[in-house]
Amino acid sequence: MRDFASCFSENAIQTTSCSNYYSKTSCFPQNSSTTLSTQNNVTCLYNVILSNKKHLLIIVSWSKTNVSQTLYIQFGDNPSNSFKISAISKKKKGKKSIEFDSDDDDDRKKIEVFWDLCDARYNSNNNNMFGVEPIDKYCVVVTFDSQIVLSLGHDIEEKIFKNCCTSIAKFSLVSRQEHFVGHTIYSTRAQFCENGSKHDILISCKGENEGKNIHYQQEQHNYPVLSICIDKKMVIRVKRLQWNFRGNQSIFLDGLFVDVMWDVHDWFFDSTNSGCAVFMFRTRSGLDSRLWLEDRDKLMHKNQDKVEFSFMIYASKTT
Repeated sequence: MRDFASCFSENAIQTTSCSNYYSKTSCFPQNSSTTLSTQNNVTCLYNVILSNKKHLLIIVSWSKTNVSQTLYIQFGDNPSNSFKISAISKKKKGKKSIEFDSDDDDDRKKIEVFWDLCDARYNSNNNNMFGVEPIDKYCVVVTFDSQIVLSLGHDIEEKIFKNCCTSIAKFSLVSRQEHFVGHTIYSTRAQFCENGSKHDILISCKGENEGKNIHYQQEQHNYPVLSICIDKKMVIRVKRLQWNFRGNQSIFLDGLFVDVMWDVHDWFFDSTNSGCAVFMFRTRSGLDSRLWLEDRDKLMHKNQDKVEFSFMIYASKTT
């Protein structure tokens, strides 16, 4: 994270309002047959404030391959405090318990995870490929020492947990990562603040001809162009991408400054042809000149009332 941010100059910030920039230009594919990339992993980091005012990090990761689908949950920084449900299609409903081992606390806490994916619905693209993360009609509930610390999904029947849980902790989404493979059009949705609306995000990379007449002969050069759109409005357009493979720009969205950064170096210069492009969206308070915070603890604790949020997209052209 820190290495990626160091690629950008802190004085090279441009600010754009999503309400008017390129407002007449749509970067959504006009051709219905356009092939979108396939999402194969979504990882979310949540910050939970427990009843004793301590913080607990929870990582929730959904992944999918051609043969299996997996839900992985980790508590804190220790991978031993985790569990994985493989082949979700065969285990659509269940409960698991583990003991939380913490270096800061001698007492071992009990963690229980309940999930119900029996009627879960998933997004699908025009290739009839289903997403890895359910969008509704599902629930995942985590309890820590008889306190509900995380509840995801819809149709959550809290009455089921009232007998075993004394309270519901406050939790917030700190960061989200999505991985895509194949093609050069990436479509997703993101919510940048707790009370904000969800926004459609589309990132596309395609070649554009730049030609000029020389003695009545047309010379054409096909240069890659990067376009980033939010809610069908183009907010960033980068020409001759192979020379401008790293950059940053700030946009104004939902009353927030959102830093947008891109690094597509490996698309052009990775000899193995397996490198990923990285796109980052990060909210920040006011006119803070830093493009990125040094660690996730500062991201969460800098302001207890306003948790900053980061959204990362990893895009690979190969499978």
